[in-house]
Amino acid sequence: MAQYLSNELAGTTTGTTQASAVAAGYRPSASVYGARTKRLRATITLAAQTTSDTLLFGVLPTGATFAFGVLNTGTSLGSSTLAIGISGTAEKYRAAAAFTATNTPTFFGVMTAVSATSPLSAEENVIGTIAAANLPSSGTLVVDLYYTMPN
Repeated sequence: MAQYLSNELAGTTTGTTQASAVAAGYRPSASVYGARTKRLRATITLAAQTTSDTLLFGVLPTGATFAFGVLNTGTSLGSSTLAIGISGTAEKYRAAAAFTATNTPTFFGVMTAVSATSPLSAEENVIGTIAAANLPSSGTLVVDLYYTMPN
């Protein structure tokens, strides 16, 4: 019976590999396998921010590999939508969508960012882009960004 490895264990990005095909002595990348997980927390006081505003959630450092994010709010964002990404790629980490769940931590992560095979080569300012409608005039939005770094 063949044993298939994850891309990380096999050192490939082309799909699962049989264990017998992996080079002797290969070690998985420390940025995604056995790495240290870190969190950036951004607490935003909602104040009717407009669709022309952006929210700076944090700076992912060089060498980081994005894992996932968590949104939480005590106030529904109503009909406004929120994308999370970087300048030039507004939806890199979360596609624009409404967020109406209150007091419910909700995971997010766009598959291309979550499955990235290389750590960031430069730091990234992670921003929230507001669309469709202004944010509510009161309340709190918390965004946690989780990423890994080599040990």
